[in-house]
Amino acid sequence: MTSTEPLVIPVGAPIDSDWWRQAVVYQIYPRSFADSDADGMGDLQGIISRVGYLTSLGIDAVWLSPFYPSALADGGYDVDDYRNVDPRLGTLDDFDELVRALHDARIKLIVDIVPNHTSNRHEWFLEALAAPKGSPARDRYIFRDGTGLDGSGPPSDWDSVFGGSAWAQTEDGQWYLHLFAAEQPDLNWGNAEVRADFLKTLRFWSDRGVDGFRVDVAHALVKDLTEPLPSKTTLPRQSESNGLHPLWDREEVHEIYVEWRKVLNEYDPPRTAVAEAFVPATRRARYASAEGLGQAFNFDLLQADWDFDRFREVIKENLALAELNGSSSTWVLSNHDVVRHATRYGLPKDPAGAWQDGKAWLLSNGTEPTVDVEQGLRRARAAVLLMLALPGSAYLYQGEELGLQEVGELPAANLQDPAYFRSKGAEKGRDGCRVPLPWTIGGLSFGFGSGGSHLLQPRWFGSYSVEAQEGDASSTLSLYRKALAVRRGLRTGEGLEWVDGTAWALNFKRPGGWQSVTNFGAAPVELPDGAVVLASGPLEGAKLPTDTTAWLI
Repeated sequence: MTSTEPLVIPVGAPIDSDWWRQAVVYQIYPRSFADSDADGMGDLQGIISRVGYLTSLGIDAVWLSPFYPSALADGGYDVDDYRNVDPRLGTLDDFDELVRALHDARIKLIVDIVPNHTSNRHEWFLEALAAPKGSPARDRYIFRDGTGLDGSGPPSDWDSVFGGSAWAQTEDGQWYLHLFAAEQPDLNWGNAEVRADFLKTLRFWSDRGVDGFRVDVAHALVKDLTEPLPSKTTLPRQSESNGLHPLWDREEVHEIYVEWRKVLNEYDPPRTAVAEAFVPATRRARYASAEGLGQAFNFDLLQADWDFDRFREVIKENLALAELNGSSSTWVLSNHDVVRHATRYGLPKDPAGAWQDGKAWLLSNGTEPTVDVEQGLRRARAAVLLMLALPGSAYLYQGEELGLQEVGELPAANLQDPAYFRSKGAEKGRDGCRVPLPWTIGGLSFGFGSGGSHLLQPRWFGSYSVEAQEGDASSTLSLYRKALAVRRGLRTGEGLEWVDGTAWALNFKRPGGWQSVTNFGAAPVELPDGAVVLASGPLEGAKLPTDTTAWLI
């Protein structure tokens, strides 16, 4: 890891230490946001050049996906050095400039941290490969002898998340665990050196002015690898394991986050953290506790079909859980790992749930199943107004403010996601939501950069560009800007009161008389009394059309 000493940068004007509880956070996938040096890949200077745009949106914070040195075996989540910047994206000086630019614009910065695994180019892993079996260098990772008389079989039959075996063999015959790609060897969090080094990393970025951390795969760090290793056929379902699965969501993982919280609380204001933990809603509380990370992503709306009963159930359950543990819920509809929600909501609804989450789209060739683009965008606009009206923080993914659709037509030769390669093409992967943003109506890469883009942009991208939507009061970009401005003015407290009485209309009030109503039904419904301050689409007199949300006071 780099020995460069961190540069202490003032955080700026004093802020509320609880800013994160109601914040709107905008996720930037840096390689696909804006390119400043014409190499086809987005970079830190590209982000700096667009701070004015971020300010115009009205967001509270940026979540910056990995920007560390990486071979990009998994989109930057294979980290070579946790305390440096990928030279293709910039330098530490560029990072410091980005922090200053965002803070000058009163925008906080949350950075991704990837603690479950390093890359296979990390200095620790290279040292481990060069060291003998049983060495301290190998103890930082999870090495095991193979099975069979000659050790040629993997230690277990476990599968990687990306397909294929979760074990890879080294030249000396041992095997190492990788829950994700083979280029992402899992760390051994029972090793004191591993734990101490990540505390150093938290301080390194916090000292540079970072306001918080998004913790990748937060539920996977601690494993029970007691011999003999169980077969995958006997492993409990993650959703039903209640902390007893050998690989996921073990109770001991929270000891790590108690240590992290002590470090995060050394700063004034304390640094925030949010866990990416794919666990049942009832088990998120530990990750989101004040003694732990403080927040945990709630992916339930992201996984929900466009359905009145399901949305209401998700909202009620998550607000109740947040109240129990004293945290605030985090709402999200899209991110870098899923099909964009403007496309998901336009997919055919199947009684068996085959299209849920856009899974079928990932397996398609980009033309099947047929997407109802108009319906998808209408529902996406309604969904974001509903989400922004809820108590808690809201996470937006770059491009959703443009109403971007998933790019399903990427040719196989341009795909980058390891899920595509390890599944031998059975899954198309996540590249379709990671295509570089369109800033202008025309040009080589629609304003992304003068050297093209690392993922091919479709011809229809120009019509979704920032330039195409600027000045159009009915555009999705204008809707987001208005919604965030109105939300900032209306936001009071964290309470919610349900209003019943109209079938298929999800209706609730917030403190101060702010009311949100969403029509999930097929026919228009009567609007409640009050003045409409914003609607996701045209109204029909005093009626709220299908797939539309309105805010009233």
